[in-house]
Amino acid sequence: MEIADADDGGMPECLCSFTDSGSVESHRFFLARRTLLEMLRDRGFPVPDDDIALTLPAFRAKFGENPRLDDLRISFTISSDPPKKVLAIFCGTDPFKLSTVREISSYVNKERLTNLILILQNKMTSKARGAIKEIFKFRVEIFQVTELLVNITKHALKPRHELLNEEEKQKLLKKYNVVESQLPRMLESDAVTRYYGYEKGQIVKVTYDGELTGSHVTYRCIM
Repeated sequence: MEIADADDGGMPECLCSFTDSGSVESHRFFLARRTLLEMLRDRGFPVPDDDIALTLPAFRAKFGENPRLDDLRISFTISSDPPKKVLAIFCGTDPFKLSTVREISSYVNKERLTNLILILQNKMTSKARGAIKEIFKFRVEIFQVTELLVNITKHALKPRHELLNEEEKQKLLKKYNVVESQLPRMLESDAVTRYYGYEKGQIVKVTYDGELTGSHVTYRCIM
């Protein structure tokens, strides 16, 4: 039986946790950053393969055992019409407060973003959460760093999700003579919804193809 090589240069990943002599912090940021890059690429952003393929030793050589959060920021632009620009910021270990929101907004609002992703290491206060909707004029997504340690879409039992464009959506609704609310629902809080950045009202084609689930297709509306 063959065992796939690990990310840090040849040792099976299942054994790395027992032999890794580096810092836990750098390992956590390495995993979260890799999942974040995969997530952005799956959303259509031009993430280079080399960035995703970066090994743990190479990550530590580049960012150190205790990475500076500013160095971990990620920004990509899609040259669409209109163009889309995303910025991902890793936040510190202190509680995410209203003052933190204001500090981030002081320089982020100059970026002409369409999307901001905040990766937290602590809880967000209710005042900070409410202020985000008021201060930022673009979409803001919030993840805990622990939510990004594993790419959930790579699980063998996960079905394939494909977002329908507006033309495909209207064709589907007409074919089955239904409105969006009559389709099976997929919540905005669902982990897969959040990974792909789906928004309320969008329709997703879900394809199952496995021994346990069989082969079939269903459609879900984000609610």
